[in-house]
This record gives sequence, C-alpha cells and structure tokens, in this order.
Amino acid sequence: MIIDSLQNLSLYQGLNPYFPEVVAFLQKHPLEELPLGKTVIGEHAFINIVESPVRSKEEARLETHNRMIDIQLPISASEEHGYAHRARLPEATYDDANDISFYEAPCDGYVVVRPGQFVIYFPQDGHAPAITPVGLKKAIVKVEYVDAR
Repeated sequence: MIIDSLQNLSLYQGLNPYFPEVVAFLQKHPLEELPLGKTVIGEHAFINIVESPVRSKEEARLETHNRMIDIQLPISASEEHGYAHRARLPEATYDDANDISFYEAPCDGYVVVRPGQFVIYFPQDGHAPAITPVGLKKAIVKVEYVDAR
C-alpha cells in the first residue's frame, strides 16, 4: 500500500510498466471533469468514476484483487480505508470474472485519504475502501498487475 499526494504520483511510475500511461492521463484529465462510469486509459488500464454511499467501518469488507492494482482517489470528500496484509487473511472465494475476493476479517488499521491524495493497492494489500459518513465521488483506476520481481 502506498498513500501520497496526487502531485507525487509520477514518482511511482517505475513500479509498473503501465503506470506512466496512467500518470499522463491523470495529468491531462482533471478528476472533477470526468463522467461517472468507466473510461479506458489504455490497453492495460481504465478509470471508473463512482459515487460511493455512506458506509461505516462495520459495513466495509476487506477485498483483494489478483490481476489488477487499484489506485483510489477521492474527489468530493475524504474517505477512510481499512487495511490488512493479504498473507494474514483467511481463505476466501475468488470471483475471477470481477477479479475480487471478499474477506470476513477485521482490518489491521485505517488511513484517511483526502481529495488531492491517492492510495495504491497491490494484490498483497487487503483493503476496505470508501468508509465515509457523507458519501463521496471518487476515482478508481485499475491497472494490470505485473510482478516486477
């Protein structure tokens, strides 16, 4: 998991061969101007602008992805994210069509992500996003995962 200011996103381009394309897209397209729904960034990435409803810590469930990296960016309000390393999570059913597993497990901790910031989740990062008392508009960038090891 990485959390930082959006102005520093380019510092992380070397972590994945498709990140430079994402950075270039985000530099040219203000998040506030993107329409709701999915916009293709390239062959290996897309952005989904969503409106997340009010969600409590108790309602949020940890999730992981096998094939995609999440870059999550709140637009209209801050949101809290729960976190747990995948290695400590119990077995869970994997939904291959949607590249997601959900877990019935507590979070290890929480972080607040504010507008102007981003958080990156790799396949090893369990995350419970969009914990918000007011609801929010946010961007979720999905980038194909490439294991650089």
